[in-house]
Amino acid sequence: MSPIRSTTIAALASVVLAGTLTGCQFGTDDSAASPIVIAADLELSGAAAPVGKAYQRALQLKVDQLNSSGALNGREIKLKVKDNRSDASESLRNIGDFSNDSQVSAIIMGGCNECAIGAVRTINEKKIPTIALATSSAVANPVADRRYVFKLGPNAADSASALATELSRKGVRKAALLHSDDDYGREGLLALQRELDKADIKLPNKASVKVTDTDVSQQVQSLTSRRPQALIIWTPPEQATLAATASQQAGFTGSLYLDAGAAGDLFLGESAKATERATLIFTQTMAIDDVIATTPAKASRRQWFQDYTARFGGYNGASSFAADAVQLIADAQSRAGGPADKVNRDGIRDVLETSQLDGLSGPIRMTPDNHSGLMPQALTTLVARNGRWRLAG
Repeated sequence: MSPIRSTTIAALASVVLAGTLTGCQFGTDDSAASPIVIAADLELSGAAAPVGKAYQRALQLKVDQLNSSGALNGREIKLKVKDNRSDASESLRNIGDFSNDSQVSAIIMGGCNECAIGAVRTINEKKIPTIALATSSAVANPVADRRYVFKLGPNAADSASALATELSRKGVRKAALLHSDDDYGREGLLALQRELDKADIKLPNKASVKVTDTDVSQQVQSLTSRRPQALIIWTPPEQATLAATASQQAGFTGSLYLDAGAAGDLFLGESAKATERATLIFTQTMAIDDVIATTPAKASRRQWFQDYTARFGGYNGASSFAADAVQLIADAQSRAGGPADKVNRDGIRDVLETSQLDGLSGPIRMTPDNHSGLMPQALTTLVARNGRWRLAG
């Protein structure tokens, strides 16, 4: 990229960063002594550790960017991180500890569906605003029972609709499905079945895998032996990689389609050959190199991608959700009002509930009736080419 173009992108991105907090400055000198404390409950060990560590890197990078931007008018964000070990019981203990810390403004939870759903009661009782990066709709629904819980990340219904549209466009009439045996996987099965029925695409063969399984070859071999035109993989990233490799080893010659929840690293590494030409439904951020930065929001996404890869040497698709969660909380804190030396959790919750952000992940809109903010328009179609994800077409 030329220096001029790079500078232009950085300038556009800075406009977005500054603009998110314009008009929401803190007016007292005392605010400098009162940091915004965001707690994070993440899967840093156990089965979901790869994604949890990507979230941690993204959270720290976004916090560093906001703290150095000057947009917080002298305040700084401090991040408190605890490892839940990919275990719902450990996660609940972490949420309890964070809730009892009067300095904590809000919590960000990782991708563990069971953790987020299991913590709903505690979060509501403690009245601490929480943004979960988990995918299951049960994290944020029903809203009446989850007033303090919000969700960022792809929704199963949106992902299923996009997958069905792409399958239909490619002329697929018969597909097989491998899905995770958890809330999101079962939700995906129902959503996909509904959307495929509308498109007159048959789904006669389905198999599930536990989220902790490290061998999915038996299920994949059973599904591919029926010779479907397409194999849909609706699992976490690590299992999606295993499934793609197993399908290649089984001699499957059909097409691979991956749900948004399967998105992981930009570069496919050892699975590159098995995933070549595979289709993934995800946000543009994963292939932002292919996007022309024609708007401040697109410039900001491109700058985020470059900053992340420069610091960490690679890119993980899930990182943008974590960064957007930090931005939403920072914006909500700045608009919530109240004494500078006291956390206004109710005010933060109220602002989050009506938040709008053209985020790094795409358009985000929260309402009192919808606490799952990622808009369907954020999802697009990506194709694996030469070991990394690219925009389709």
